[in-house]
Amino acid sequence: MFDAKSAAQAIEPSETTAAARRALVFPGQGSQAVGMGTELAASFPTARQVFQEVDDALGQNLSQLMADGPEQELTLTENAQPALMAVSVAVLRVLEKDFDADLLQLGSFVAGHSLGEYTALTAAGTFTIVDAARLLRTRGLAMQTAVPVGEGAMAALMGVELTLAQEIASEATRDTYDGSVCVAANDNAPGQVVISGNRTAVQRAIDIAGLRGAKRSVLLPVSGPFHCPLMAPVANVMDNALANVQMQAPKIPLISNVSAREVAEPEEIRKLLVQQVTGMVRWRESVLYMCMQGVVELVEIGAGKVLSGLAKRIDRRLSGLSVGTPAGIEAFAKTL
Repeated sequence: MFDAKSAAQAIEPSETTAAARRALVFPGQGSQAVGMGTELAASFPTARQVFQEVDDALGQNLSQLMADGPEQELTLTENAQPALMAVSVAVLRVLEKDFDADLLQLGSFVAGHSLGEYTALTAAGTFTIVDAARLLRTRGLAMQTAVPVGEGAMAALMGVELTLAQEIASEATRDTYDGSVCVAANDNAPGQVVISGNRTAVQRAIDIAGLRGAKRSVLLPVSGPFHCPLMAPVANVMDNALANVQMQAPKIPLISNVSAREVAEPEEIRKLLVQQVTGMVRWRESVLYMCMQGVVELVEIGAGKVLSGLAKRIDRRLSGLSVGTPAGIEAFAKTL
């Protein structure tokens, strides 16, 4: 298990280091919203070019869906995943092309939450935008159909640490003899762990969590039980899809969801992306690892403010910044 105390000690940087040491982080599913990317497209031809590239890759007017909805269609996993990637990459390309910001000038590491890891890999040059869009469409479709609607669920356990969440998940399937699954799926921050599995098991876990001192436990509005063994068919799909994609070594250190450590070799990245489908997203540990390397600021590139909002919950001395609008881009560019 990651040593949080050591990470906390390592985050005492000099003022110069604090100004220079950033990590770029990319949001996962749930950050999508109708209208995302609209201001970017209106303000920057570079952003419009990215959106067109994604539209062409998918043979779909995804950019119009992002701008106008309907929300229920944008929220579909097959659409939300490439859409979130498109917005994040558009922001990054605007910084690079319109504000002359070199990737290595922007941050020392990249990392993304679940689908955001594909975005991080695109930012780092491992995937092309076209390949990332198609991979995320494939991933989203497979995730949507892996478990029949209503049979799976995810829930956020608030005020519960990872070890206790794992105990609760295990207890929820103990002595049931029905083969049900319930595991910790996302270790997001201290006191915020998401569990995933069969709906009946997840509901049992919610009840148990209340008895074990959880502040609050809520079912999440998602279309499937992601990052758990029920997603095994998706892992097989992604294994085949990734085998047919050319990958380059990342130009900037990438932190893997699965290992919470740097990964650089394309073949190792492939293996970890397959494992990521059923494995836990170790976000808290990933952020603490970057802190140990001297990172003092997380810059969330794209839609929403979820990851930047978690920064201080993971370590109170870590700052978070969201960059996803023209105004936000211009303000961030002035700090470089």
